[in-house]
Amino acid sequence: MKKAILLGASGFVGSHLLDELLNNPDYDQVTVIVRKKLDMEHPKLKTYIGDYHSLPSMDEVMETDDIFLLIGTTQTQTPDREEYYQIDHDYPILAAKIAKEKGAKSVFVVTAVGANADSNVFYVRMKGEIERDLITLDFAHTHIFRPSMIMGNRKESRTMEQFFIGTFKLINPILTGKALKRYRGMDGKDIARAMNNAAKKQTEKVNIYHWADMDNLL
Repeated sequence: MKKAILLGASGFVGSHLLDELLNNPDYDQVTVIVRKKLDMEHPKLKTYIGDYHSLPSMDEVMETDDIFLLIGTTQTQTPDREEYYQIDHDYPILAAKIAKEKGAKSVFVVTAVGANADSNVFYVRMKGEIERDLITLDFAHTHIFRPSMIMGNRKESRTMEQFFIGTFKLINPILTGKALKRYRGMDGKDIARAMNNAAKKQTEKVNIYHWADMDNLL
């Protein structure tokens, strides 16, 4: 039996992944670190309140086999780039570093299609730097999921996001061929299921999943 740690359990994909992990018989304990207590209970679930600043003092709860990193914000929620980078990059890298020191063998992260640490575009470069820095930590297994548009029904209403989701529903069928398929939108619930299924059979040291790879895991 294994232990899992999930950061980002209150987010859209993270909430679906939490359900997947709690129902995965491979795990007898699932620990979440959140800013506010979740409105749920489960025999496997351990919940701790924490953030980037308190994480270094929480190393006693970071012993795990697998760590799943789904922490993230948006430019609307966090317009300050320095704070944005701390949440999206520094926090998951710090969590992964502590977890590895406490014995974690595998790390799972959601970045974005086109992630590139050498890009001139802030968002694309940041996602690429997350990937680069996780790989540098040298886990036994590093799993990088690169979705395009994340689709599905969110609790909060985001007008522009709903517009783009509607657009992707129309163009998904015409995004064919290996190069274009990676830009297909995918439901957040399916991304979570792909991550959970990837954890069940781990062989490669570094795995990068685009749309077709995630779809094959469903």
